[in-house]
Amino acid sequence: IILYMFLAVSIVCDDYFLPSLEIISECLGLSQDVAGATFMAAGSSAPELVTAFLGVFVTKGDIGVSTILGSAIYNLLGISAACGLLSSVVSRLSCWPLFRDCLAYTVSAAAVLAMISDNKIYWYESASLLLIYGCYILVLCFDIKISQYLMKKFSPCCMCFTKAMEENAEQQPLVGWREEGGPLIRQQSRTDSGIFQDDLDYSQLSSSLHGLNEISEDHPSVFTMPEADMKRILWVLSLPIITLLYLTIPDCRKQFWRNWFMVTFLISAAWISAITYVLVWMVTIAGETLGIPESIMGLTLLAAGTSVPDTVTSVLVAQKGNGDMAMSNIVGSNVFDMLCLGIPWFIRTAFINTSGPIEVNSSGLTYTAISLICSVVFIFLAVHLNGWKIDKKFGAISLVLYLVFTLLSILYELGIIGNNPTRVCGN
Repeated sequence: IILYMFLAVSIVCDDYFLPSLEIISECLGLSQDVAGATFMAAGSSAPELVTAFLGVFVTKGDIGVSTILGSAIYNLLGISAACGLLSSVVSRLSCWPLFRDCLAYTVSAAAVLAMISDNKIYWYESASLLLIYGCYILVLCFDIKISQYLMKKFSPCCMCFTKAMEENAEQQPLVGWREEGGPLIRQQSRTDSGIFQDDLDYSQLSSSLHGLNEISEDHPSVFTMPEADMKRILWVLSLPIITLLYLTIPDCRKQFWRNWFMVTFLISAAWISAITYVLVWMVTIAGETLGIPESIMGLTLLAAGTSVPDTVTSVLVAQKGNGDMAMSNIVGSNVFDMLCLGIPWFIRTAFINTSGPIEVNSSGLTYTAISLICSVVFIFLAVHLNGWKIDKKFGAISLVLYLVFTLLSILYELGIIGNNPTRVCGN
């Protein structure tokens, strides 16, 4: 069931979620990194939002805090490793989008950690989280102007970035080429919002970005059987999922449903949440059966399980050469996760239970803070030292760092290192 849910998330993202995101980006004129940090991050992080609401209103515990903060390291390092190792395309990155998202995440993470340090959440503290996210969205609205101003202001300090931007601006949008003896590298300007760069698969969606006013022929039916043997086997196995999704989600890749792209986006996000719920449920049962302690489950399998949509969407766009969108989704999802905590906290403290603050458990706060800050700094430095590109080397380094962070976290949770006593359910 776990493997089947992985397949289901992949189909939802590839056939419905990302195509709707492409049209949203075109209609709003969003650059690919802004689209990744907003709509893509919000849609793929829907399971975390559901988890946070359950933690505040149903279980009345700190499940939302532990899930979101616990999966932050996986989101940054684990998904970066997946994008580098599972993509055959070397994706170029821009300096400003990564710096912007890392700064926003650092500020929001520091705000959350400061709030839960006294084990109490007040209404004005949760409101400040919403204000931080509002400021982040405001920066994204004026993203191009801000990036141009900063690059012009600090050009003596970052000539390589300025040169890269000038080279990108001269490139035709959505043009890919193959370096002699090297992997396929795709570059695009920051004003380009194209997610789908493969002309064979999504020519009708990217045609408008080439200056055409009408869409080419309709996208082939999802019931068209692939020619390759392995893909044909997967297609037969996934036919129940394909049929169910076809009956419940309008396919905005087709001319008839194109104007229904927001409906496609919302329903596909709901399906992602439902599939992720089943996935995490099955992962929990597997961990219980294998006798894995709950603390280790939360840091490893459950953290990865709730981030499956982020992983799938980031890898899919990285495979199409959209490095900025992949990285903005990785970091932007964490920023949105912090907002996921702020919304239910604010609703409960400001409207439902105004008599007192929300009680949360902040044990392990110091280690969490150090881990989050170190992971953000590592991502930025690793990208810089790697020449502002996502490749196999970057993926391998990210994987090693993720395994190190996870190992240290497990040892801390088990009380082997640090002063954290082992907690057992019922005691």
